[in-house]
Amino acid sequence: MADVETPYELVMYSRSSGCPYVSLAKRVLKEEGVPYREIMIDRDAQARDLVVGWTGFQSVPTLVAAQPGSSLPHSGDPEPLPQGSSPRGIHRGAMITEPSAEELRRWLRDNGFLA
Repeated sequence: MADVETPYELVMYSRSSGCPYVSLAKRVLKEEGVPYREIMIDRDAQARDLVVGWTGFQSVPTLVAAQPGSSLPHSGDPEPLPQGSSPRGIHRGAMITEPSAEELRRWLRDNGFLA
């Protein structure tokens, strides 16, 4: 269980329709006891535009370590990905998109959500 204090809030950009990557992320977060705030990109055009700008796609989940109350990565926008490349599982500092369970746990540790 998450028993650490982090200065960041976990924000998960998601969508209301089913997605195996979102389900996996939610399962890991529940198992680890990590709270998060979910933003649905299919209900929020600005959020969708942010995710597309960061990833090149409507890729969910895109998880962000943000300052409390913010929905943006605490370190600013991540470095752009090469045109057309997949963001899947790439640790981008304060952001990760479509991670595996192992990638998500590593990212959570690196951003202070897990010990």
